[in-house]
Amino acid sequence: MDWDNLRYFLELARAGTLVGAARRLGVDHTTVARRIQALEKQVGSPLFAREAAGHRLSEAGRTLLPQVEGMEAAFLAVEHAAPGVRQGLHGAVRIGATEGFGNLVLAPQLAQFASEHPGLVIDLLALPRLVHLSRREADIVISLERPARGAVLVVKLTDYVLQLYGAPGYLAAHGTIRTPADLAGHSFVSYVDDLLFTKELQILDELHRPAHFSLRSTSVLAQYEAVRAGAGLGVLPAFVAAQDATLRAVLPGAARFVRTFWMSMPEENKHVARMQATWEFVRTAVAARQEQLMPDAIG
Repeated sequence: MDWDNLRYFLELARAGTLVGAARRLGVDHTTVARRIQALEKQVGSPLFAREAAGHRLSEAGRTLLPQVEGMEAAFLAVEHAAPGVRQGLHGAVRIGATEGFGNLVLAPQLAQFASEHPGLVIDLLALPRLVHLSRREADIVISLERPARGAVLVVKLTDYVLQLYGAPGYLAAHGTIRTPADLAGHSFVSYVDDLLFTKELQILDELHRPAHFSLRSTSVLAQYEAVRAGAGLGVLPAFVAAQDATLRAVLPGAARFVRTFWMSMPEENKHVARMQATWEFVRTAVAARQEQLMPDAIG
């Protein structure tokens, strides 16, 4: 039996769709379909039920899956143990993350990781919305809320600090702010309330309920640019505001907030070499950037 066909079977079982499996394998979806058809011909039974939402394992497929996973585990063990064998990661890994964290913290590190593994393709979805594991939108997701259920591996990736900031020109024109009460009458930059994708970003109300917003956006990077341009005060992650050393922290004691990033992936992915390696790389890279994420003093 052709191992390559079995490998395609594994990826389709894990991804649930031809397109998802093709992305993970770095091939066209028609190649996946052709390989599965060849394997089903060898086995003499359909391995998947074709449904509108994708491919679901048939009874024969469920019987075959643990046997093929055992073959994969044995192959990886031999590959890792064999002296002189050149190690290499191959295929695609899709990572979902929030916009600011994905662009400013993860992207530079993942670029380095990808350069060290030429056979690996990293897809980074840095979006101002939730990326769903349950919908197979990504292989690894970094989110502000801990996944509550499902066969999912979850770790706390890191805490990070947010602070109320203002541009020097804005602060000079609007007077000194010494207490939260002094925030009355100021203009603010924030999220669009009805498009907020997580309650963890409802931060400003913990400090002050603004009477006026000069600009609201679904993008934290757009908010940063607006605060930097002097449009008003805004709560920004320290790792975002650090792009402009002139931004001033406002009420650094009272207006300092901490949130948490969680990293998760389907449990089935923990046996896949490229997923394991990417997971561990992200944990290590983020742990090395605690000064950027959790500065002791901001401003």
